[in-house]
Amino acid sequence: MTAEEMQRVRLPLWLGLAGLGPFLVCAVSAYLLPMRWQALAVDVFVIYGAIVLSFLGGVHWGVAISLDRSGTRDFNARLLVSIVPGLLAWPALMLDYIEAAAILMVGFWLIRLYERQQDSAERLPGWYQGLRTLLSTVVVLCHLAIIARLTLLG
Repeated sequence: MTAEEMQRVRLPLWLGLAGLGPFLVCAVSAYLLPMRWQALAVDVFVIYGAIVLSFLGGVHWGVAISLDRSGTRDFNARLLVSIVPGLLAWPALMLDYIEAAAILMVGFWLIRLYERQQDSAERLPGWYQGLRTLLSTVVVLCHLAIIARLTLLG
């Protein structure tokens, strides 16, 4: 990667890493803080996860309207896919925390699989794939940590 390319990727990298902060803080807090604060950490974790998952759907809405021709199969498919994360995230907020965390984790995994398909790889910047793999891996591991903690409590 050239110095110019590194400069362009620096801000998305830092913002992506900053976005991991609440996941990491909440996951660690669910183990280390007093019980009352652990419960709050899990609640905040699930809410933040739903917000971020919905945001990822918005990324693909933006890709469709900016890179695909309206009315084409690719345009229609990407718009349909773009609403799935929000449609998973919203009802997850109404479930118990183990189910919510599991559904959100699956949502993060599914959107990442979609992003790795050929048509997505052609429309997304090259640096995006590596960044999203890193971020998705950490997010899924945090969800597994929360599920494990809740299972230990139950």
